[in-house]
Amino acid sequence: MTLSDISSKLNSYRCCVVLPTYNNEKTLERVITGVLDYTKDVIIVNDGSTDGTADILQKFPQTIQLHLPKNAGKGNALKTGFNHAVQLGFEYAITLDTDGQHFPSDIPNFVTELDTSDHKKILIIGDRNMNNADVLATSAKGNRVSTFWMKAATGLKLQDSQSGFRLYPIKEMASIRFMKATKKFEFEIEAIVKSYWAGIDIVHVPIKILYDLNERVSHFRPFKDIARMVVLYTWFLLVRLFYITPRNLFRKLKKKGLKRFFLEDFLRHQDSPKKKALSIALGVFLGLSPLWGFHTVIVIFLAILLRLNKVIAFAFSNISFPPFIPLVLLLSLQVGNWVLGIESHFTLEGIQENFDLMQHFEAYLVGSIVLSTTSAAVFGMLGYLFFLIIDRKNVLTHG
Repeated sequence: MTLSDISSKLNSYRCCVVLPTYNNEKTLERVITGVLDYTKDVIIVNDGSTDGTADILQKFPQTIQLHLPKNAGKGNALKTGFNHAVQLGFEYAITLDTDGQHFPSDIPNFVTELDTSDHKKILIIGDRNMNNADVLATSAKGNRVSTFWMKAATGLKLQDSQSGFRLYPIKEMASIRFMKATKKFEFEIEAIVKSYWAGIDIVHVPIKILYDLNERVSHFRPFKDIARMVVLYTWFLLVRLFYITPRNLFRKLKKKGLKRFFLEDFLRHQDSPKKKALSIALGVFLGLSPLWGFHTVIVIFLAILLRLNKVIAFAFSNISFPPFIPLVLLLSLQVGNWVLGIESHFTLEGIQENFDLMQHFEAYLVGSIVLSTTSAAVFGMLGYLFFLIIDRKNVLTHG
């Protein structure tokens, strides 16, 4: 597409460019000039700069300028710019850093991706190719940490989770509640995670990158900012375990109905019998293990980590659901006494009526470990045979 075509597309999609800037006087003018080649809809957020930024911005009266009295961080500047853009009627916003590392000439990459995408609820991230030898070690390290935690917290496998060159669907994101505390670089992480959870697609486009140490002024603090990111990711991981995953499973069940949900999500035809059997084994092992109160969180976390079937693992972890707890306790105690060579005198009625677990804790602990391990192995093998037979019948039926 020609420069005129790009400008027309940006206008038709109601897409502006938001430039947060803080003390980038060496590169700011070049970036603004490059952006104005594509669009006149430019919102510049001066985040309390103390250098010559204000003088430079006077050269560009055709842009919308928001001057913050005090530096509060990139995240705060982006939120300020996005809110203002939505109020002006814009639906998308392209952002890029003003430290000179990004090339405005890559804007067409984002426009083309948006234009050709069937799904317009999309957040596009510029991929800086962080494996490139010219990338600064601190930037590459921060990106590796962020990308690892991004996958753990959401399941998203991104190439570049920290790139500031992006296209945001700001109209769609206007209904998302972002934290007041994410005022710095971590907001760009929050934007990805919460957008993904809200049903917005996350994709990459390739971009060029320039790290000129003579010009570039980076405000990224490796220790403090990475620490803030890890804390945020840890919170998102907990939210995923306690809320997002159960919510998504319930939505699927409600949408598909019990029978279809059972066939598609519980049996999961695309999963191998081995994976399904391991999911059963994991669920049974944790369900019978002495981890009262934490079964659900742990089983979902491990199922995600090990890439097993979350629905199957969760279902079988409920083998210790409240009505079955007395029976599980009885079996664990009897197995424990058998292993320890102690004569067992427990009854189900006695456990239900008046039982002090702490007096028999050693027997229970040993028994629960042995019971959970052997039961996981037995249920896993039986599950493997069951799913193997089901898969072969399906092959014969549809073959």
